[in-house]
This record gives sequence, C-alpha cells and structure tokens, in this order.
Amino acid sequence: MKHARRFVAGTLAAGALALSLAGCGDSVDPIERLGRKTAEEKPGAKETGTAGSAAPSSPSASGGTGASDDAYKKWGLTAPLQYAPKPAQKPQIPKAAPGKVPVVDRIPVPANDKIVFLTFDDGAEKDPEFLKMAADLKLPISMFLTDNVAASDYGHFEKLRDNGSGSTINNHTLSHPNLRTLSYEAQKREICGQQERLEKRFGKRPPLFRPPFGNYNDDTLRAASECGVSSMVLWKVSMQINNFQYAEGSALKPGDIILAHFRGPSELKGSTEIQMTTRMLQRIQEQGYRIGRLEDYL
Repeated sequence: MKHARRFVAGTLAAGALALSLAGCGDSVDPIERLGRKTAEEKPGAKETGTAGSAAPSSPSASGGTGASDDAYKKWGLTAPLQYAPKPAQKPQIPKAAPGKVPVVDRIPVPANDKIVFLTFDDGAEKDPEFLKMAADLKLPISMFLTDNVAASDYGHFEKLRDNGSGSTINNHTLSHPNLRTLSYEAQKREICGQQERLEKRFGKRPPLFRPPFGNYNDDTLRAASECGVSSMVLWKVSMQINNFQYAEGSALKPGDIILAHFRGPSELKGSTEIQMTTRMLQRIQEQGYRIGRLEDYL
C-alpha cells in the first residue's frame, strides 16, 4: 500500500521484528540484503529474531531482448537488455529432505553463463509508470507478494504478470512476520493463507515462496511443503537505492538471484521505483550479464 505505515526494527537481536514490511533502500536491514548466508538457522542455534497463473512466453525463450528497438533509450539505458534463452534442461537443484522444500539462493548454471534473475518483493508501491517500463522492456520478474500491502490493488500486479514478459506471482506471506519467531502452526497459517488468497485471486497456487527477511527454520521448510510450495527462494544480491549489496564478494556471479522491492520515494530517499530499477539494470549491463526468467530454471 503506497501510503502504508512501515515499522523497521533496530537490530536482529531485539527479538521478534514486528514489521508489516521489509525495509528497502540504503537503510535496509542487513538480513534483507544477505539472504541465506545470514538468515538460515543452524541446528541448535539460538534464534535471534532474525502466484501466478500460467505465464505467457517470455523474451528469454528466444534469447532476444523482447523489447522494441528504442525502449531501452526511453528508460535510461545505453544499450538493449540481453535475455538468456530458456535452457534445454533445467539445472539440477539439490533435493530437500522428505517433508521439506528445497532452499534456492543461486541457480547452479555453468561458471561462464553470465545470467541473473530479477525478483521483486512485498507490493507496497504500485506505480503505473513501472508497469509501462516493465512492459516496454519485457522484464521477466518473479514477484513475491505480501497480502497486507499488495491486496489493496492486486490488479496492478496482474497487469505486470500479463504484459508478455513471463512475469509470475508468488508467495511472501500474509503479513510479513519474522517466521522464526512463530510456531509451526502460525507459520503454516501465514504461508498457506497467502497461497489460498493468491489462488483465489489469480487462479493458481504459487509454486514459489520467499520468507520475510530471508528468515526461516526447520518449521518453515515443513510448513511450506504442507502448503504446496515447490521451492523456497532466497537471494545472493539485493538492490539498494543506487547499487547492489552482495552476500559474497563485490560482483555478480552466474546464477545470482537478485532481490529488489516494490518501493517508492518515501522508502528510497526520494528516488522512484523506476530510477532504482534503471540503476539495477545498468549495473547488470555494466557487468556483462543477461537476464533470465527464474521459473525457466526451477
């Protein structure tokens, strides 16, 4: 919700993070930046409080740009975006233990396959200009929506899904809690509840799920499986206001899943969602990477 109130916790050690939204921008909490490396609960470790319907063919299917010749200029890029073709065979993702879902934070592609994947979380900002940008550039975006902020205009995200880019709608819980502070049953309500709402609204139960803040434990993996999730998706790189924040090293790596947010000027220190996305795409181009459609690889 564009004008929704957001609450940001000061530290992870403060216990339960009573947030309805994850932070974004340069002040985003580090857990929202680093994904699996910092968020996964180790066995015996103390907790610190840390859907789309069937998508149309995406530009990645042919490896072309999928956009008009001048679209990139319109949106502040100096060259057309490059898209990776759909692979002939999906990469082998490590299997999860029985009754749990696999956790994916980077797609295992060959070391010389410079491809990254775009994911956007929450759904607070609903900028109609972003719809034009995503449609013009044919950006394949995997959306992870939180009901209590996205539901005010699910139609916005439906338009994004149906713009011909192959974008998809997936699960980011009902209210964006820190799942590791909740019981198994409470986690299941958050995940299954959003599965049901997205299925009712968009006609299909989402296959992918992302836990708020990247925080999860063994109960999360079991609950997600019970709710019909096929994979839990984290990230290795997050887009801040101007630049990337890396979980490892100081550059993109093949197969990186990039985290961004549907955010507006109040969260991005005056920058718009379009300006933030343009910078993100510029950084991808500067490092010589193509964009893939995540669901083509999972």
